[in-house]
Amino acid sequence: MMKEKKRIIGPAFMVLLMLFFYLPIIYIVFFSFNESSSLTHFTGFSLRWYERMFNDSTMMEAVVYTVVIAVIATAVSTVVGTITAIGLSKSRPILKKIVGQINDFPIMNPEIVTAIGLLMFFSTIGARKGFLTLLLAHIMFCTPYVILSVMPKIRSLDPNLSDAALDLGATPWQALIKIIVPQIMPGIISGALIAFTMSFDDFIISYFVTGNGVQNISILVYTMSKRVNPSINALSTLVIFGFTIVLIIGNIVPLIREKQGKAGQPISKKVIAVCMALVVAVTGFGLHKLSGGSKTLTAVEKYGSDTLKLYIPGEYMDEGIVPAFEEEFGVDVIVEYFDSNEMMYTKIQAGDAYDILVPSDYMIQRLLDNDMLQPLDKSLIPNMDSLSDKVLNLSYDLDNSYSVPYFWGSVGLVYNKENVPTKLIEEQGFEILRNTDYKGRIYVYDSERDAFMLGLKALGYSMNTENEDELKEAFEWLLSVNNTMEPAYVTDEVIDNMINGNKDIAVVYSGDATTILCENEEMGFTMPSEGTNLWCDAMVIPENAENPLLAHEFINYLLNYDVAYANTEYVGYASPHKDVINDAAEELFDGNEAYVPRSGYELDEVFTDNEVLREKLSEMWLRVKASK
Repeated sequence: MMKEKKRIIGPAFMVLLMLFFYLPIIYIVFFSFNESSSLTHFTGFSLRWYERMFNDSTMMEAVVYTVVIAVIATAVSTVVGTITAIGLSKSRPILKKIVGQINDFPIMNPEIVTAIGLLMFFSTIGARKGFLTLLLAHIMFCTPYVILSVMPKIRSLDPNLSDAALDLGATPWQALIKIIVPQIMPGIISGALIAFTMSFDDFIISYFVTGNGVQNISILVYTMSKRVNPSINALSTLVIFGFTIVLIIGNIVPLIREKQGKAGQPISKKVIAVCMALVVAVTGFGLHKLSGGSKTLTAVEKYGSDTLKLYIPGEYMDEGIVPAFEEEFGVDVIVEYFDSNEMMYTKIQAGDAYDILVPSDYMIQRLLDNDMLQPLDKSLIPNMDSLSDKVLNLSYDLDNSYSVPYFWGSVGLVYNKENVPTKLIEEQGFEILRNTDYKGRIYVYDSERDAFMLGLKALGYSMNTENEDELKEAFEWLLSVNNTMEPAYVTDEVIDNMINGNKDIAVVYSGDATTILCENEEMGFTMPSEGTNLWCDAMVIPENAENPLLAHEFINYLLNYDVAYANTEYVGYASPHKDVINDAAEELFDGNEAYVPRSGYELDEVFTDNEVLREKLSEMWLRVKASK
């Protein structure tokens, strides 16, 4: 009886384990063929996201960068690691121990620490971040894994093998290549495979050490996942199938070798030749892609350079704007993406040079306080005359001497009109987040700034208050929400979740709310009467910008009516262009109450930057979420 139970439990456990590992992968593959943009609701079979992926030059370049860097890093780290391991085997015990500990350090060290260290190192020596710094970083963290894989194989070798080969007339090189290397080949192959996987998969270190538009697949997927983009599923599916094919070949080839080897027809050299040919082809194609475009003399003469470096949040600009600008002005635009204002600030503080940034209001204030921005020459931006008065002269830059509005909006509540009466949510405002009728049915944005804004506004206080008692009351208010309402804390995934009606109420930025309301007519949007956060993301030119003239040209270009219209249509956020916002409200977002933010309301505020308050709110927000 006991044996029968074991026979049943064993396979059942294995099935559950396999589902746990592979169900997320199957999920990604399945939704890569979804007709709609939803990541949770399948509406029909389509290849549209694969077509979009192949037409996206940014995605294709990321694939090329990933493969080229992984191939080169694997080759170099395998050679260096193998030679180092062999050399250590002949070294003194004390040297072996010291080098072994040094080798283990990068493996044991948290990646974020290594990443920050490399960022500071490259900044200190003045290295221009890009392909070379990314490649060197990958070689650095891949090599220890190769050494770790090869060393056990060397220890298991008979130490007399190389001596015997030398006694029989072999040169040291012949003894190494024909005797030692074949014996430790399994360890070398294992190390190379680990190195390739580590390089192909790395995100944290890559994110900090790269620049100049060089990004791998991991960085691309991370920055694109901030908004709904099923092309990520298509790209991930191709990567999955690619590795599956490699694994199948890796298992089939040894069987073929064994059969053909018995027949006296070894194929190892053919396999190696094919692999080398593929490596050379991929690397050659990649280096060709990375070589860049031709220089335009006219642009160089006019602006001093023909390359513009742009640093913006991911998925925050229409895909056609940059190519059109490049074609019209004969220049190259390098676009990099950041996931948060704080990450952007870290890279700027480390010395990275960009020509245009698009930070939020409070971050612009911080940059100004630290003298990290240069004043604008408004004579070079005539299209500023088209800006709406509603987004000019805000508190962080009273006369717009340093910033030009890019998008603006507010924070409000998206709600399911079928389950939440409009009159009720308008009466209760943010207090509805404590209405137990909706327990377990709310989303709260996982941000200390936005969370404390909810509590402070609900209590009738300024969201920029420094009063200890008021902050304590807001803390208690958030605790009551956390402990009684079972809220789900989210970021940008709230868009897809509310489109599919997963909960009844969500705290949402107005631009994201616009997208939700366009996709789900059951949803409504309200800005509470107690006031909310009025925010503005703006274009600024850093103090260390290398091409400020071209930066002014690009800023002016973005304020062109047609460009601004295409941009607001793609992103869904309110345009600062006074004609575009009016026309878009009528033509693109007719009846969508989230698109045009509320303005001129005395209780709405713009965040101000305060270092002491920032640290205090961060600590208190962690305590709120940990209180469950």
